[in-house]
Amino acid sequence: MQELIAPYYPWIVLVHLACAIVFVGAVAFEVFVLEGLHKRFDVVVMQQIEGAVMARVRRYMPYVVLVLFVSGGMLLDLRCNGIQCIGTTRFGWFLLLKVALALGVLGVFVNAVWVGARGRMNACRFRYTHRIVLALMAAIVFLAKTMFYL
Repeated sequence: MQELIAPYYPWIVLVHLACAIVFVGAVAFEVFVLEGLHKRFDVVVMQQIEGAVMARVRRYMPYVVLVLFVSGGMLLDLRCNGIQCIGTTRFGWFLLLKVALALGVLGVFVNAVWVGARGRMNACRFRYTHRIVLALMAAIVFLAKTMFYL
């Protein structure tokens, strides 16, 4: 399998980074922009704005997250020959932490989708879910950039 996808490594990295940018950007927008609008608009208007934004995000974000994780798995397979380097080198330990944080993001994301589908996503849960995901994603981005240099 590695022989088939190895020539596409730079493209897989590009797709992975593009998906990460879209995902982190959407969450950052929700935390930094949408939360700030609560002070400027009344509750009804904010519910309409958030509802419209979330309806749009729900259409494409599951696909972005799926491609993000698939491309991440492909990169893990290419870079570490499966999981052989995980936890055996400094790079492997950083990668293990990055994968653990990514699985945490996936868990929070799946939980948010599940809760939202059942109509139990309230403003407080919405706000804290996005803050948690943003913090985890910021840590992943930090690890992604430092794991090659430390």
